[in-house]
Amino acid sequence: MSDLFTEMPIPEPIPEISEEDKRFNKIAELSKNGYLLLKDNCCEEAENAFRKILALEENNNYALVGLGDAERKKENFRQAVEYYSKCLNFHPGNNYALFGLADCYKALGMYDKAIEIWEQYLQHDDKNITVLTRVADAYRKIKDFRHSKILYLRVLDMEENNPYALIGLGHLHYDFKEYRDALYYWQKMLDLNEAAVDIRVLTSIGNCHRKLKTFEKGIYYFQRALRMDENNFYALFGLADCYRGLNQQAKSVEYWNKILEIDPNNKVILTRAGDAYRNMTEYDKAEEYYQRALDIEFDIYAVLGIAMINKQRGRYEEAIKSLSQLLQSDPRNYRLYLELADCYVNLKNKQQAVDTLLQFQRFGIRNHLVTEMLHKLQN
Repeated sequence: MSDLFTEMPIPEPIPEISEEDKRFNKIAELSKNGYLLLKDNCCEEAENAFRKILALEENNNYALVGLGDAERKKENFRQAVEYYSKCLNFHPGNNYALFGLADCYKALGMYDKAIEIWEQYLQHDDKNITVLTRVADAYRKIKDFRHSKILYLRVLDMEENNPYALIGLGHLHYDFKEYRDALYYWQKMLDLNEAAVDIRVLTSIGNCHRKLKTFEKGIYYFQRALRMDENNFYALFGLADCYRGLNQQAKSVEYWNKILEIDPNNKVILTRAGDAYRNMTEYDKAEEYYQRALDIEFDIYAVLGIAMINKQRGRYEEAIKSLSQLLQSDPRNYRLYLELADCYVNLKNKQQAVDTLLQFQRFGIRNHLVTEMLHKLQN
């Protein structure tokens, strides 16, 4: 019987949890909850959790980074900078604080500072593709072509066809007017994602063709973009400008007007549409559009357009008056001098025309059109 009732061993007493361990566990729990709330965009609740951590442990790195992340999510970048900077004061080299701080400086347009912080981050993790592309983007923003290209290409060495690097290289070359190189990278993006292409890739390729004056090719890509979004500004603008380049003014004005249906007070588009109507010799319609632009605010191109209409109608004195006023606000614009001189020629005042062109040359600016017209008048 004694074998059946073997005495149970007496359990050892459970050691009491220290106050330090309790505090540590509480911080870990609050930190976990705070970041989960942040992930769900519950910023205020997350901030409450992080502040409770700071009450338990002043200058806790998780809490300071968490508060910075919350402010960054709310786009309160300057407040976020304070939290990240405070974290780095007490915890130098904290990757999360470095990343957040650099991202804030980028959002604030402080690209030099962003680069400085990201470079610090890369000392700890030099193969982080996300950071490398961000640094390359920042160098692009400050017009540092060489460093930007080096980093984008470094990303492509690590991850062939990385979309951020390809898009970045496209923008980089476009910004520096290297349109063929930009086209190469954006075309590569299109080839990789033909079935689910981003509309911005199509408009970017279209813009390259627009700049290269291969307008027919540009039209193809802008039309593809419009099939994805019939109101896309860049596609409508690109089509209008390509048709303008092909001197198909009626098609051009069709798309300028489509933009104006969406944005009737767009001064730039009003003057472009005015130009198209003027080139179609629909002067009353052109004047209406120029006046609509001027009703918004003064616009040099609208005034110039009206002056050109007066000139084309033979109202040279009125054209001269407008052009002379424009010279006061834009005294180095060679086109104004050419048009003004031509008005004087039409009024049989050759000497005044010569004096007008000589006035431009006194600026020391070389312009072959001005020189050519002056030579013709003097000989």
